[in-house]
Amino acid sequence: MDIEIRQVRDTDVAEWEALVGGISASTFFHRFGWRGLLRAELGFEDRYLCALRNGRIVGLLPLMHVRSRLFGHSLTSLPFCSYAGPLASDASVEDALVESAVRLGIELDVERVELRGLRPLRCSAPRQDLYYTFRAPIPQRLESMKDLPQKRRNVVRRAVSLGLKAMVGRDADRFFELYAENARAHGTPALRRRFFRALLEAFPDDSDILFVTDASGKDISAILSFYHAGEVLAYFAGEMQAARETNANDFKYWSLMMHAASRGCTGFDFGRSKAGTGSFQFKRLWGFEPQPLHYAFPYLPKGIVPENNPLNPRFRLAIEVWRRLPRAVVDRLGPLLVTGLG
Repeated sequence: MDIEIRQVRDTDVAEWEALVGGISASTFFHRFGWRGLLRAELGFEDRYLCALRNGRIVGLLPLMHVRSRLFGHSLTSLPFCSYAGPLASDASVEDALVESAVRLGIELDVERVELRGLRPLRCSAPRQDLYYTFRAPIPQRLESMKDLPQKRRNVVRRAVSLGLKAMVGRDADRFFELYAENARAHGTPALRRRFFRALLEAFPDDSDILFVTDASGKDISAILSFYHAGEVLAYFAGEMQAARETNANDFKYWSLMMHAASRGCTGFDFGRSKAGTGSFQFKRLWGFEPQPLHYAFPYLPKGIVPENNPLNPRFRLAIEVWRRLPRAVVDRLGPLLVTGLG
């Protein structure tokens, strides 16, 4: 074959980013900045691969070696990212990258190689059919709300009448208070405060935070979003209990759509949800149809697709206990547990 696969070097950043910018199937999670972020802040071992033809990078596969006492070792593309997977100039390059990932998984003696993508792999592999994304053009006539579904229009107008305001900033500490509270309410360990500081530093031009305040000026909801190829991706969310009483969620996403449009975006990605959950139904109410995410396991020696998610009945008791713990406790314990949940 005329394709060489090797691990990525720091000197590859310009070529890597150029390929991400030149292939329409790329996502924000293919950006090179995730490599250093996930390695430095979460302790994962970088195993990024690139494919070369005639000395030029023609394909890439971001991979992290995840070591978890709870869920076993994996080679994942990418932990804490909804989708990444192989990005290639042609089919033969994709095949070579996947084959190399499998060989690397065997060499590292992991329990699985997990490739998360917006589209299926060319090769046949076990899949996890659980997650969906919601992507569509940003509705027109946002300010008047005429192109919003009628019920969404009504609840957003109610939020406006209650005095809710939106502002965009980059204060990671301010965001963390809302995010950590939301994580505890869902029974999920939270990422470290410093992770969000580092995230915003890694992508200074392509990330921001939209905060929602109530009539008194108190923060009640927020969303940390990414921008890539004319699309905004609403990703890390946070909110207080009071947000539910004021329709702050609907107001937040309407405000984010207006902000993204002002930045020149034409597409909106509501982010990942599990089928059958409240967030899944909420996004459908906005007129966005679910599109399956393709989580494939080209290397799975035990043949059992993992179910490491909150819908698994095995974790129900732990989730309920976590919800009842004080914030001081979950803020201290969460970072010790969360890296295995990516």
